[in-house]
Amino acid sequence: MSLTAPLAALGRQVLSALALIGHVTLYAVETVSHLFRPPFYGREFLAALIQIGWLSLPVVGMTTLFTGGALALQIYAGGSRFNAEAVVPSIVAIGMVRELGPVLGGLMVAARVASSIAAEIGTMKVTEQIDALVTLSTHPMKYLTLPRVLAATLAVPVLVGVGDVIGIMGGYFVGISRLGFNASAYLTNTVDFLETFDVVSGLIKGAAFGFIVALMGCYHGMNSGRGAQGVGRATKSAVVAASVLILAANYLLTEVFFTA
Repeated sequence: MSLTAPLAALGRQVLSALALIGHVTLYAVETVSHLFRPPFYGREFLAALIQIGWLSLPVVGMTTLFTGGALALQIYAGGSRFNAEAVVPSIVAIGMVRELGPVLGGLMVAARVASSIAAEIGTMKVTEQIDALVTLSTHPMKYLTLPRVLAATLAVPVLVGVGDVIGIMGGYFVGISRLGFNASAYLTNTVDFLETFDVVSGLIKGAAFGFIVALMGCYHGMNSGRGAQGVGRATKSAVVAASVLILAANYLLTEVFFTA
């Protein structure tokens, strides 16, 4: 074996990764460009809005409810070491609206929606339904990708906002029932320490995460391999890519928003 073989293999992986980044970037640019060019498929957009937004609400709500409660318990346990139990309401609120609400909401939507979109579009490709759309002079990007990406970008911030409220209420219920907090004092501390930008930054993150989730689902579905195995790989790749990109985007946006 040549000594350069490992370097050559590494180089191929790097070039493949760069090519993938380029393809996804071009796909995203093309998707956004169709936003300003007719025709527009309102029925597809509304169907995607219900599928991504309304039907994702239960899983996002349950996730944030238990996360808020667990966060209150953990902060109380940690704060008791320094006689700082009173910070529980403010830290729960800030932690939910800045980080946990957007990230957990995005990951739950990625698990539910990115897989669904990739499987649906991948199956359409395997069964040549996408070719049929082209035959009928219907652009697949405008009919399949744009409505889903736009719906996710608009729906996920709403899910994040609702999840923030539910998560804070989860911490509230644990605080007053298990940790001995006064109900009115808990709510007062929550409101006093939250700033408008805390909430706005979380909603902006939600919009970015929704865009990522739908884009990854559509991209991997459109590029699905043939057969059941190809659709399965596309579904798996969509969820993994969306989850990793959500975490990476969360760091970048946090760096932009909260670094002086």
